[in-house]
Amino acid sequence: MEHSLINDIAVCIVVAFGLAVVSQWLRQPLIVAYLGAGFVAGPVALGWVQDQHSIETIGELGLLFLLFMIGLEIDLKKVLSSGRVILVTALVQIVGCLLLGLAAFKFAGFPLSEGRLDALYLALAVTFSSTVIIVKILYDKRELDTFPGRVTLGVLVLQDVAAILFLALQNDLNNPSAGRITMSLVKVLVLVAVAFAVSRYVLPALFRSVARLPELVLVGALAWCFLVAGLASALELSREMGALIAGVALSTFPYTLDVAARVNTLRDFFVTLFFVALGMQIPIPNAEMLRHAVLLAAVVALSRVLTVFPPLHFMRMGIRGSLLPTINLSQVSEFALVMVALGVTYGHIGPQTTGVILYAFVFMAVVSSYAIGKSDFLLKRSKPLLRKVGVADLDETALQAADGDPSHAAASIYLLGFSWSASSLLEEITRHSPHLLPKLAVVDFNPVVAHELRRRGVRIIYGDITQRDTLIHAGIPHADVIVCTLPNTVLKGSNNLRMARELHAINPNARIIMHAEKLNDVQPLYEAGADYVSVTRLIEAERLHDVVCAACEQRMAEARRVLDETLRDRHEVIP
Repeated sequence: MEHSLINDIAVCIVVAFGLAVVSQWLRQPLIVAYLGAGFVAGPVALGWVQDQHSIETIGELGLLFLLFMIGLEIDLKKVLSSGRVILVTALVQIVGCLLLGLAAFKFAGFPLSEGRLDALYLALAVTFSSTVIIVKILYDKRELDTFPGRVTLGVLVLQDVAAILFLALQNDLNNPSAGRITMSLVKVLVLVAVAFAVSRYVLPALFRSVARLPELVLVGALAWCFLVAGLASALELSREMGALIAGVALSTFPYTLDVAARVNTLRDFFVTLFFVALGMQIPIPNAEMLRHAVLLAAVVALSRVLTVFPPLHFMRMGIRGSLLPTINLSQVSEFALVMVALGVTYGHIGPQTTGVILYAFVFMAVVSSYAIGKSDFLLKRSKPLLRKVGVADLDETALQAADGDPSHAAASIYLLGFSWSASSLLEEITRHSPHLLPKLAVVDFNPVVAHELRRRGVRIIYGDITQRDTLIHAGIPHADVIVCTLPNTVLKGSNNLRMARELHAINPNARIIMHAEKLNDVQPLYEAGADYVSVTRLIEAERLHDVVCAACEQRMAEARRVLDETLRDRHEVIP
């Protein structure tokens, strides 16, 4: 019996690995596989793990590491510097989804009174979105640094901050008197103050002293996590809250990346155990549970449409800039699963509600993964429907103004898409060939870029450059020079080869300059109608060769001065 915990962990890991492999073949989120492993190995299904104490120990260890890593990934500097668009959207989304969820589940008959808070936990499940799922898919699609991607990540970070505030009060929800809540907030402030003071004045020196010993960096990070968790427990707060604050306290310091890298492997092991342990709590579904899980999923989707799309569209972010974050944020968060696990411990909810949230999480994880992956397709399908109900896009006003502007046809140089290369090109034109600016027009659908270009007096036409109608209305048939600097990974639904063919068909007399990442793409682009192909990797390689030679010849300071001179007083649209 003394080895029962080891045996139980072994069973959990083996079953989790087997289902994870199947999940990868089916291209499903790994979290779903881990939950399934817990259900299969747990007492409800095959019963390979029966010891409730083992299950609780496995789950708590995994939860501590999960929250510690979530804390490490919360960038307080980004939170404090979030723009008005992200702050307003996050506030409307968090408050709106919470209120909509409370109303929906109270109406559906779930209790919301002292001792039973099922409706509240279901509403919280509606409110928070899955960072793990969203970041993974957007990273694979290379959309993390697009405008919709930045809005999505900003809202996720502020959701995490809201979740931290809830965790601070969660233990007192059974008796939510003003005095207890105030005392809990005071204890949280004490914990935060101590953790941040130590991380500011003590930990930097400690981590610098052991930086060359990776195992000590790992042990130090774990010691810090458990130390703050223990302090939280001594203050009668949850250990999980302490682990989260321990991570946040480290998140703004230079050694965070090193700590995260050291802890990642251990984190993955224990996080797997957490989700497996959570899966063991999934009850066998009944008709009522599945019906409520579908209701929860429907409320999640509807609440995002009602709370994310309207504020973004009202702030003139366009249909694309409003709809893509709406799609991205439409799932149940793993943070909600953390709250559920704690809610069961505190006796706030029962197994029926736990099952509803877990089944809804699995369902939305699968559905939203496909939805985010096909978001550009959904966008194209949704645009005509939204316009029919009176939701205007930014390009309608812009293109109508362009059609009616007699000077519009005078634009002879077009930048199609506006990313880093186009931003730098515009700066070079502004510095060295300002006489070309009146002849220049940019076609792009990033509303923030559009606002900044208009402020600078650069002609901007809002629209999707992969759409033929946009190109024609923008004035491409009358262009003299057309430049596309976007790589294929950014041209959703198209690529540079198709763009070159389309542009040549619309205006065979224009000088077309295209972008290529692969050397094998250059000749096909010429055959498709491009007059010049910019292979930026060759330009970068030439400059790097000069720097390498400078380093070998002890001229690095000179190379650095040249770069500093280039960067001095440079004011690009995209810095």
